[in-house]
Amino acid sequence: MKSIYKYILCTCVAVVTTSCDFLDVVPDNIATEEHAFADRYTVEKYLATCYSKFPASADRNANPAIFGALEMIMNTEYNTEKGMQYGLGYDSSTSALINYWSSGLYAGIRECNTFMKGIVNVEDLDEYEKQRMIAEVKLIKAYLHFYLLSYYGPICPLRESPPVNESTQGVRVYREKVDDCFQYIMDLLNEVVDSESLPLILTNPATELGRFTRPAAYMLKAKVLLYWASPLFNGNTDYNSFLDHNGEPFFNQVYDPARWTAAADACKKAVEVCESAGVRLYQTSDYIATKPLSDQTLLVQTLRGAISHRWNPELIWSNTASVAGGGLQSECFTYFETSVSLTNVLQKMSVPLSTVERFYSKNGVPVEEDKTYDYTNRYALRTGDEEHRYYIQKGEQTAALNFDREPRFYSTLGFDRGKWYGNSYKNLPDDDAECLYPKNRFGEYSSAGNPGQYNTTGYWPKKLVSINSSFRDANSITWESYPFPDMRYADLLLMCAEALNESKDAPDAEVYKYIDMVRERAGLKGVVESWNKYSDQPDKPATKEGMRAIIQRERKIELACEGVYYWDSHRWKTAQTEQNRTIEGWNINASDVEGYYTPTVVYEQSFEYKNYFAPIPESELVKNPQLIQNPGW
Repeated sequence: MKSIYKYILCTCVAVVTTSCDFLDVVPDNIATEEHAFADRYTVEKYLATCYSKFPASADRNANPAIFGALEMIMNTEYNTEKGMQYGLGYDSSTSALINYWSSGLYAGIRECNTFMKGIVNVEDLDEYEKQRMIAEVKLIKAYLHFYLLSYYGPICPLRESPPVNESTQGVRVYREKVDDCFQYIMDLLNEVVDSESLPLILTNPATELGRFTRPAAYMLKAKVLLYWASPLFNGNTDYNSFLDHNGEPFFNQVYDPARWTAAADACKKAVEVCESAGVRLYQTSDYIATKPLSDQTLLVQTLRGAISHRWNPELIWSNTASVAGGGLQSECFTYFETSVSLTNVLQKMSVPLSTVERFYSKNGVPVEEDKTYDYTNRYALRTGDEEHRYYIQKGEQTAALNFDREPRFYSTLGFDRGKWYGNSYKNLPDDDAECLYPKNRFGEYSSAGNPGQYNTTGYWPKKLVSINSSFRDANSITWESYPFPDMRYADLLLMCAEALNESKDAPDAEVYKYIDMVRERAGLKGVVESWNKYSDQPDKPATKEGMRAIIQRERKIELACEGVYYWDSHRWKTAQTEQNRTIEGWNINASDVEGYYTPTVVYEQSFEYKNYFAPIPESELVKNPQLIQNPGW
């Protein structure tokens, strides 16, 4: 992943340092700024500094969405890490676990403001280059503001940095109404898309990977409008007593359906721009197989490749400073044989049953709705058979829950006796039905890591392990890192389906079109056909409410383990309903099959209304008494 943005990884200390007081708006890098825009070289370094301020989406302790909804979990030996503590509800205003208010994002916004002032005087940049960089920095600035708004609710937009000699009182700013925050972000995004200064595609990927393109700008615009239309931000009367410094509600109190129309139009335009740039769903023809594969294994590997095949055609944008390297992958990986000295397969990240059960049956409908699926006996034992030989080891016993599921179940999850093609020097047999698989009952090789290095539910997030990472032998591994997917095409298609459904009185062919594109790639029939044939609620796709539930379920499945569900469950205001529950897995301490396949409580998850937004650190309220704390904190 070479690019001029290699500077991101070393963060140009000579160019910029930052302060975290008063939203980082009082710069302490005056001595270096006069040199930061001397020529093209220093400008590129400063631009890289602006890019480096994005949140690290692949870092489980920096991205609140990795564990924030307990869609994935760490085993109990590591539940004191910040990410897990955040997911378990232990955040506080006195000790904010994942704090983007005091540092990082506001510092990044200030760097963007500095860049916007300085670039106008650079002489050895042609006008195209200058306008492109300006558009990029505006997009970075919009992204950082949007992240703060999504995480904290009302924020203090930093439209311009104050003069260097501005008094302390002058930089004590107020939080602004949600609608004003959204409007400022939209103003920035509209300036970017209207300027047409970003390239449709990167003409020199070898040096430009990670830079914004036009499809990224249009997708971010669509996403911002989608959030603005969603229940958390659109007529949220639950916050009627959350008042600003003028005594007025921070949140608009009247639902505006027109926002969904604006979001739908933006989503369709983003799809159009992506298509013109060659962005598309990753397909089986994109997966490079070294041996002939069954249709089943090929599809499973393709669905994995949509995430981890580096810079594939589905990826709209990803931050080059946020890669899923060996650290993240090692915590999602497993052993396929006994190892003598290997220490870097940590297998500490697990997927609970609450996530596992979301996936559809093989018929493309929820297992609890499928008329042909024995949902009541899903925890009973069943023996691998000829029909499932590419998914489950023939002749071995596992839970019935693991049979008759859709392909994304098998591409996303690794499990005891479940086939795991690739990722090992032993894993390329002539018949892919003979590939390796975990054995995870107590005392078996997949459970036998170093102390604390074990899977606590019996399900691995296989999706996050690159298709090209591999054991070289029993005691060594080669990791291939990949950019964690910040924006990908399947997400945009499902955004489009959601916005269209909400903007219409009833779903129609246009709504079905976008969700069915994602389902077709996953090997499933369309929504209407699947529900009509297999669901005990055959009319569900015909109603707005029914399609809302279907689209939300589809997003939870397609984007599972990518940190999207956390943000979705917040903007939909479903987290309080869905995330007060027990977090369960199999009984991994049992060596016998009957004991192993017993649902066992790992954690108790709780979610209060205050958890829809993170607390502003108390130290910031002391520094700036004009700030108002979020409700409940």
